[in-house]
Amino acid sequence: MAMAEPSSRGATPLTLVAFEVGGAVYALDIARVREILRPLAFEVLPHAPPMLVGVFDHRGDVVPLIDLRVRFEVPARESTRETRWIIVDRGPRLCALVVDRVNEVFPASEASERDVPELGPGAQLRGITAAYFHQKRLLFVVDPDRVTDVAGELAALPPQASASEVL
Repeated sequence: MAMAEPSSRGATPLTLVAFEVGGAVYALDIARVREILRPLAFEVLPHAPPMLVGVFDHRGDVVPLIDLRVRFEVPARESTRETRWIIVDRGPRLCALVVDRVNEVFPASEASERDVPELGPGAQLRGITAAYFHQKRLLFVVDPDRVTDVAGELAALPPQASASEVL
């Protein structure tokens, strides 16, 4: 398999997965995305932070489930047919993000990159690292490590932990 050629500036081209939460468009670097799923059954953890809606067993891994509507302080809504879980790599562990819908996968160009504006006190919660103008809309690239930092304690468990050991 051929590797992508670096651009004239020496950077590897960035491919993004665009998704929506509360009407805003966000994106993740596809290199951090393991899989995109329809919602599955999950277990609620007592006394967990509100954005950590639970954990689920996915192919032998216990995966924390983070609701980005709660994380981004967007009003709650019921899951729809378009609701998806994006499983992201978080070091040696995985974490899933609940999003309203996944839009597309596309290459990001330098020409479409925009400066990230000063976003106020919630900026750290959103973990925004970059902004792009794509298909007549502004979208924000989020750092999966920053938006899933609530899962840090669960990520500290040994990688071979089973669902029964966590629950």
